[in-house]
Amino acid sequence: MNSTNRRHGAGDRPKKTPVDAVQLPHSPSSLPAKFRLSPLLLALGFCAPALGQSTAPALNLKPTRQLAPPSADGPVAKPALVLQARRIQGQLDQQALAEGEAELRYGELLLRAERFSYDMSSDAVQAEGNVEISRDGNRVRGPSLSLFVQRFEGEFLQPSYFFSQTAAGGKANSLKFLGGKKMRAEVATYSSCPAPEGEAAEPAWQLSATRLNMDFESGEGLAQGAVLRFQGVPILAAPALSFPLGGQRKSGWLPPNISLDSRSGFEFGLPYYWNLAPQRDATLTPFMMTRRGAGLDSEFRYLEPAHRGEINLALLPHDRVAGRSRWALNLQNRGELGRGWDYRLGAERVSDDDYWKDLPKRIDSATPRLLAGQFQLERRRELSWGEAKLYARVQHWQLLQGLDPASRLLSPYQRSPQLGLQLSSQGDEGVLAGYLPWGRRSRLEGSLELEYNRFDLPSEALASQTQTGSRVHLLGHLSLPMGGAAWWLIPKLNLNAASYSLDRPLADGRRSASRSVPGFSLDHGWVFERESSLGGRALLQTLEPRLLYVNTAYRDQSALPNFDAAPKDFNFDSIYAENQFSGVDRVSDAHQLAVGATSRWLDANQGEELLRLGLVQRLLFSDQRITPDGQPLTQRASDLLLLGAAHLSRQWWLEGSLQYNAETNKATRSVLRARFSPGPLRTVSTAYRLARGQSEQLELAWQWPLYGVGAADAPRASASASGGSCKGAWYSAGRLQYSLRDKRFTDSVLGLEYDAGCWIVRVGAERQSTGRSEANTRLLLQLELVGLSRLGSNALKVLRDNIPGYRPLNSERSNLLNASYD
Repeated sequence: MNSTNRRHGAGDRPKKTPVDAVQLPHSPSSLPAKFRLSPLLLALGFCAPALGQSTAPALNLKPTRQLAPPSADGPVAKPALVLQARRIQGQLDQQALAEGEAELRYGELLLRAERFSYDMSSDAVQAEGNVEISRDGNRVRGPSLSLFVQRFEGEFLQPSYFFSQTAAGGKANSLKFLGGKKMRAEVATYSSCPAPEGEAAEPAWQLSATRLNMDFESGEGLAQGAVLRFQGVPILAAPALSFPLGGQRKSGWLPPNISLDSRSGFEFGLPYYWNLAPQRDATLTPFMMTRRGAGLDSEFRYLEPAHRGEINLALLPHDRVAGRSRWALNLQNRGELGRGWDYRLGAERVSDDDYWKDLPKRIDSATPRLLAGQFQLERRRELSWGEAKLYARVQHWQLLQGLDPASRLLSPYQRSPQLGLQLSSQGDEGVLAGYLPWGRRSRLEGSLELEYNRFDLPSEALASQTQTGSRVHLLGHLSLPMGGAAWWLIPKLNLNAASYSLDRPLADGRRSASRSVPGFSLDHGWVFERESSLGGRALLQTLEPRLLYVNTAYRDQSALPNFDAAPKDFNFDSIYAENQFSGVDRVSDAHQLAVGATSRWLDANQGEELLRLGLVQRLLFSDQRITPDGQPLTQRASDLLLLGAAHLSRQWWLEGSLQYNAETNKATRSVLRARFSPGPLRTVSTAYRLARGQSEQLELAWQWPLYGVGAADAPRASASASGGSCKGAWYSAGRLQYSLRDKRFTDSVLGLEYDAGCWIVRVGAERQSTGRSEANTRLLLQLELVGLSRLGSNALKVLRDNIPGYRPLNSERSNLLNASYD
């Protein structure tokens, strides 16, 4: 940079300034002659010794680095070409020579060198001596350069380069610019690791190639005659290796998948990504398991204007351990059929009952022993008074039972089919204004659901599950919400009616039955606020009391089938529900009042919740005969629910809930959690869970630096080939779950990570329980070459899914690139 452009005081400015800057029109013939001459006359005035005496009068022009923007109604001008150096010589409309900290600027292009010559007629630059060129964040340095400026075409000799889009670079014998978005390097290297000191030293990982093509427009890098080395050891060689330079998709071989577990042994898979079309792609992964044999995983995805989804198929033609062929299929599709009809198709199926134990990573369901399959049609229509929805669904299950009688499960019922109509009114403001004094704040709302279901059982159902049949039900409610900014009052009428036609007779010999259960509820609440303080910190405290009165008629349902009803969990949300059951077939009789209150302390300036305390209890006015366990409930006061959460410090989070039984003076259920996070990549959390008579668990999860300096302590050094250093750091991450009831560790994960800045290695072990005395243990190993690819098993996903508060070590570069090999 010219010293005259540095920030000096008035007395610091150099006394001799040969020239500061010269602006040259990039296409001289496109401007009138008097404007073409002015910039060059400025150069001639300072370069008289080289060009002779000038008779032109002195010009009083102000040096500048850029031209004024064009007028709004005039043609769009090309960027100004600006030269700057300690000495500039030139010939009219022909050539300019810049020496001494020379610079050339054209739009986003910046060229620096000890000296360069610019030919105006050919638009060519010849630069020598510590040449550096910057454009779009990319930097290239070398001893000499020839370049056509506007076309951005030319050649760099012996350059080193850094690409900002991938945070990686390298060196080459020569680098050719093939336009603004394309480059080609001969005998080149590529790495995101800085080169260590010493001529013979190499980066920790490096890709070398006889030719390296970089196409930033299509987002593809292609290395021919490629060899990938890690710590100087070749780990991959390929005639052609391509890798994306962003999030673009392209066909090619992906990095191999490697895993090791106690049931299948060592597994190696080599995926091939096939970019079929902009809206369709597929991935084929042939794999080999040392214990079970060879197979193929496949995935097909599509995203059409009216349809989208994916199909996954895993094939293991001959499992040497099981002695049979095994497969897994997963379909997830949805779309539009026209005239307002939407559809959804989802199905997951496997070949046998032990698949979830032997090959768990190929099952996507959150309940690996219960696999759903359904097809649904739906049409919604907005009406002047609300919304109408018409729907149809078929839902079937695959239940993976196994041979152990003690582990067999009850099967949910299948719907073959389900047909329904839902109507809901949103109400209009002031609909009752003529009848109620508060009419402007009232609106009459209601809903109606009419549905037919045919219930049957899958073939894997227990022999004790025998009842099947059909049901028609009607659910409806009518409410009149009232309230203001700080209160609400919602009276509501409910109706649950159902009629059954059964395949097997009931205990009294009937094959049909019906019942109708009406109910009434009144929901009322307030929100009070007041200013408060804690430790000198301004707070806003709220008090939020709530009452829910429910009066539901008793109807004997003991003889009726139960196709879809299940008890709701007893918590802060469900205690304010009118029915203790989900589904339709069971409706709890009730004459009760739920009474509770919550208080919050909020930061008065930012609105952040610092502290929350709450309690709620249900009071019975009469015995309840329809209960989840089938035994009448005579206890007038339910268990007391207590809730607390605190975030008084940015480092500490505390929360807990307690279900307390006053008759036994014991906690029926409790959950206590604490998390300490003093900074990035530092978190420790603990949890205690108790369900008396069922389970009692302790959990410890963490992510913490062990040794070295990494992103947790200081910003990571730039991973470039142009300088800097990678300082490694060790991190530990994991989650341990221990059952106090069974006195053993259950599902747990242990991981160890090493972050060198430009590469990361992860080693871990995952243990998943498959029974009281069975478990599957999987070893994880992943090498991540930042800016290129991840190799090995997907340890990062396992850590992220299992550890609360876990952050990837490279979170600031989360859009990592996945390599592919041609």
